[in-house]
Amino acid sequence: QVQLVESGGGLVQAGGSLRLSCAASGSRFSINSMGWYRQAPGNQRELVATITSSGNTNYADSVKGRFTISRDTAKNTVYLQMNSLKPEDTAVYYCNAKFHIDLPRWIESGSWGQGTQITVSS
Repeated sequence: QVQLVESGGGLVQAGGSLRLSCAASGSRFSINSMGWYRQAPGNQRELVATITSSGNTNYADSVKGRFTISRDTAKNTVYLQMNSLKPEDTAVYYCNAKFHIDLPRWIESGSWGQGTQITVSS
């Protein structure tokens, strides 16, 4: 399978910035898309941003203009630059990858990271 390792979470004041990273590792796989989701206490997990292998991006309305998703295809890594953070951005952020993997025949699958806490203080 494909493992996702996230880094970059933490505590920040409102108006501050953070950058998340997520690296995918494994063997015989090809990434279709990667993205970030978040889940605040008592809420469902929601999409934050995604990026496809061709570079197409999609953002939740609540983060447009503040967050930027990017990727390094050579490193199978996706980044989320978060600026102008607000207290309502506080959540556990999860990395997600959708990919094809040779098991040995090629199938479509997905993985989630372990999650990283982002806390924005007012």
